[in-house]
Amino acid sequence: MNNRFNKLLQVNTSGLGCWVGIILTVFILTSVGLGWVINGFIILVVLLFIAPVIAFWGFRWWLKRKLTLAQCPVCSYEFTGFKNTEFSCPSCGEVLKVEADQFSRITPPGTIDIDAVEVSVKTIEESSSQS
Repeated sequence: MNNRFNKLLQVNTSGLGCWVGIILTVFILTSVGLGWVINGFIILVVLLFIAPVIAFWGFRWWLKRKLTLAQCPVCSYEFTGFKNTEFSCPSCGEVLKVEADQFSRITPPGTIDIDAVEVSVKTIEESSSQS
């Protein structure tokens, strides 16, 4: 007889703690006010969508200020390089730097740049035979 009476009084309370926690959380948030939670969530969502756009345009602006497109003074190969850095020409391998939005060679002090002129053998023989 006692076993039947105990079974009648048993109450399943397995999910009661979870529901009490949810009800208390909702009660506390409603007593304080939900406006700040909703405003904070909206601001977070807006920042998540706007921040990548601002970062993209900022990166493009930074690249325009830092990159220079010019020709190598040695081989006339046109390529892009960063300002205030030393780098090698991808075509001829000459070490270059950016000065006044143009590439210039990095040479040791006392080096003189000259332009070689190709003279054919025929021109030299003609000039020696005329004298």
